[in-house]
Amino acid sequence: MSNSSNLKIGTLTIHGGQEPDPSTGAVMTPIYQTSTYAQAAPGVHKGYEYSRTGNPTRHALEKSIAALEGGKFGLGFGSGLAAVDAVLKLLKPGDEIISTSDLYGGTYRQFTKIYEDFGLIFRFVSMDDPSNVEAIVSEKTKLIWVETPTNPMMNIIDIRAIANVAQKAGAMLVVDNTFATPILQRPLEQGADIVLHSATKYLGGHSDVVLGLLTTTNSEIAKKLYFIQNSAGAICGPMDAFLTLRGIKTLDVRMERHCKNGAIVAKFLRDHPKVEKVYWPGFEDHPGHAVAKSQMSGFGGMISFVVKDGTFENVSAMVSNLKVFTLAESLGGVESLAGHPASMTHAAIPLEERLKTGVVDGLVRLSVGIEDADDLIADLENALNQI
Repeated sequence: MSNSSNLKIGTLTIHGGQEPDPSTGAVMTPIYQTSTYAQAAPGVHKGYEYSRTGNPTRHALEKSIAALEGGKFGLGFGSGLAAVDAVLKLLKPGDEIISTSDLYGGTYRQFTKIYEDFGLIFRFVSMDDPSNVEAIVSEKTKLIWVETPTNPMMNIIDIRAIANVAQKAGAMLVVDNTFATPILQRPLEQGADIVLHSATKYLGGHSDVVLGLLTTTNSEIAKKLYFIQNSAGAICGPMDAFLTLRGIKTLDVRMERHCKNGAIVAKFLRDHPKVEKVYWPGFEDHPGHAVAKSQMSGFGGMISFVVKDGTFENVSAMVSNLKVFTLAESLGGVESLAGHPASMTHAAIPLEERLKTGVVDGLVRLSVGIEDADDLIADLENALNQI
């Protein structure tokens, strides 16, 4: 469906950027498991030459994410971090990146352990107040990196306000929209230049694929990213693209349930005597609640909380006693997951830096799935009672 600009998001998940397969009429784009394509004469072909450069299944996914985010161009990669890597390859030694100080540990690791060695300069700052960013912008600033909600502290960053800072500085704004998905938040409409997704998470939605996506409306940025995608070769395969497309079809209905269950679990945890603090932007006293309400259509299914007397031993016992929640890395699947950021997703961040952002040993991150909420509550109650 090439003209999808007037469709609502729930319809776009199924039809956005999609057409029946031209060769067979298949409603779902087939898995084009091929590396190369026949040419009638040198340079005369049907739009595809070699699957690193372009593949019909990946192309369908790239059109889908562009439609969902209100972009014009989409790109698929082998993982979310491969997508991060492609964005950083837009820069040159000496360029400066300002990033939120509270972000996914894998992104932090790539920034500091790989790209600092290639001469990129990273500055980490709390973005709760946009003036913090404005205060450290320099003539070297070429990119501003935002996650919102942040991982794992659920901080909310005002995309429009940071976009204004980036525009004044002549810098690109990248928003990692993994936690919110385009169902809850569309950063391009709020001034972002590039939107990034670990599609491994909510977009795929079934914990069976690893994949990254980028989308943009800027043709010059897109042209450079397509060159990087083809030249560096960190593409996703056709099977992974197919699985992600399949997942996207139910994204809208899944997010509705994630949000509903997330609200129930967050309120339960807040009232529990063994829980010290709950981080969820749906609470009216959350510092970013007003901004979240203005730029998101829901508050999502991601929750972090601190256990009282939250020693590593206590928290380890608690998460190990969960039965419906699975103790595992990642998030965004139909099943509920629990993680310990300090020792799992954010272990790459030095202790001092982790503590500054609130990633303490007592912190647990939940990805609330789409199971029956009563079973989730009972599972958490039982596990908390073990400590």
